[in-house]
Amino acid sequence: MTTAVLPRALSVPSWVRAARGALFKIATAVLVLVAAASLTFFAQLLVPGDRATAILNQQTGRAQQYTAAELAPVNAQFGFDRPLVAQYLDYVTGLFSGDLGTSYTQHRPVSQIIADQIGPSLVLTAAALVVAWVLAVGITLLTAKRRRAVSAAGSTWEALTASLPPYWIGVVLLVVFAVQLRVFPVIGETSARGTVLPVLTLAIPLAGFLGQVTRDEFEKVLDQPFITTARTRGMSDAAVRLRHALRHAVVPAITLSGWALGALLSGAVIAENVFGRPGIGQVLVTAVNTRDVPTVSGIVLVVAGVYVIANLLVDLAYTIVDPRLRTS
Repeated sequence: MTTAVLPRALSVPSWVRAARGALFKIATAVLVLVAAASLTFFAQLLVPGDRATAILNQQTGRAQQYTAAELAPVNAQFGFDRPLVAQYLDYVTGLFSGDLGTSYTQHRPVSQIIADQIGPSLVLTAAALVVAWVLAVGITLLTAKRRRAVSAAGSTWEALTASLPPYWIGVVLLVVFAVQLRVFPVIGETSARGTVLPVLTLAIPLAGFLGQVTRDEFEKVLDQPFITTARTRGMSDAAVRLRHALRHAVVPAITLSGWALGALLSGAVIAENVFGRPGIGQVLVTAVNTRDVPTVSGIVLVVAGVYVIANLLVDLAYTIVDPRLRTS
């Protein structure tokens, strides 16, 4: 009598496979951050001119050459006199302790500068993502697989909004609702009323993208046999759309949301400058204008970190929306 041998993959407990998968994703995320840190470090070296000279020129407000003795204190302060390998290792290892370097212009840790300004940017980004999802799902539920005119109107809206540049949307909203109608404050307002227009500036184009992806999948799901079965059991159209079709249709759009979260944080630079809001957008523009490379690099790393965290959250959202993916 022989005993059947189970395949090795089947003999491993599900929780072990889940732990391995989680560790692999975390390791991949760490590698992505290290790669981003490496790129930003070497990008600093590609900036034309001597770094110590550039810092002194920013402090004095005029371009000139300096002697080695004059440059020595700056090189020692920022570690430019150390071997390149040592500078690189310090930069990468500092990433894991939150040390992103020191600002050339503000002479403060870059991590502290970003921490002071990232709060309004994160609020703007999160609110824009929520509003974009509400718009995308609402329009899809109301127009998908309806009468031809209604469905065409929904598709046209999504195609139009997805193609509009956020900067143009922000200017139009500012002129119409703040300058002409005076419904919202013009610039510099951080209250709830002052946040509406910046949020819409970022949310409207994203809602178009999410709506297009959700609509395509939603219409396919509505043609599936299990939807027909639900209808024959007396379930209303609204219940079918909300309880069955929507959950299957949003999975592709969730993938897009992982990218969108990082893209929204990058796009916050536009909204913050159009509406004069505080945030890392203003910090980034100032740093670029003053060639404050560590601050620019620090913001790039923060955006990269948001992308990584967003992708991890997307993987978690998959298992919540579709429990079958937990064992796949």
